[in-house]
Amino acid sequence: MPVILFAVLVVAVFTLLGTGVHYYEYGSLNWVFLLMALFLSTNLLIAGWEICLFLRRDHIKSRSEYWRDRQKETGRAPGIEFLTSRVSWRNMLSPTFWADVWAAYSLYDDAYTDRSTFGFNADTGNGFFTPIPTLVLYAALTTGFMPAIYTGILGLALFWQWTYVSSLYWVSFLIAGRQRRISKREVYAYVFSPNAFWIALPILGLYMSARLIIDGNYGVLGF
Repeated sequence: MPVILFAVLVVAVFTLLGTGVHYYEYGSLNWVFLLMALFLSTNLLIAGWEICLFLRRDHIKSRSEYWRDRQKETGRAPGIEFLTSRVSWRNMLSPTFWADVWAAYSLYDDAYTDRSTFGFNADTGNGFFTPIPTLVLYAALTTGFMPAIYTGILGLALFWQWTYVSSLYWVSFLIAGRQRRISKREVYAYVFSPNAFWIALPILGLYMSARLIIDGNYGVLGF
């Protein structure tokens, strides 16, 4: 199936699983919970890709040359071409296959071919250290299995680091002058827009987490 369809399905499964359990438990859904379910589900997918970034860090540099030559040959954006390519059943759990996410993206930001850069280390750190806290937070928001104040504290820790690191990535990208190596359309389409999701939704998550702590209940989520 196309890579983009596989990614959408993975996020959809995680999102629908949480919303289904939440609705079964409480008989209602609100927009804050739905957006948090979408964001946390997306982070679980991206974290898997970020682990592949670390595991295949040497492979990514050589593959970036392939995508550079491919772009010259076809004139197509590497990111779009990868997302519309097909992933086989055999490759669905292959770190080598998913490393191509970063090889294609490295044409917009070559930090991902250099393990000494902020972008490389920030993303690999997210990949290894946030999946378990993400699952715990998602389960707490879904079922309310632990006191709201503890959920809020965990949420503040996670959402603050997502907001801060994503903002700092933008800053590091601009300070390094990487925006001068690609077109403005590519900067906004492939660098700023995806990372805006990792700032806007965590800001909402910070508000939600603060309310959980201040209110001492899950009222902000409608239960």
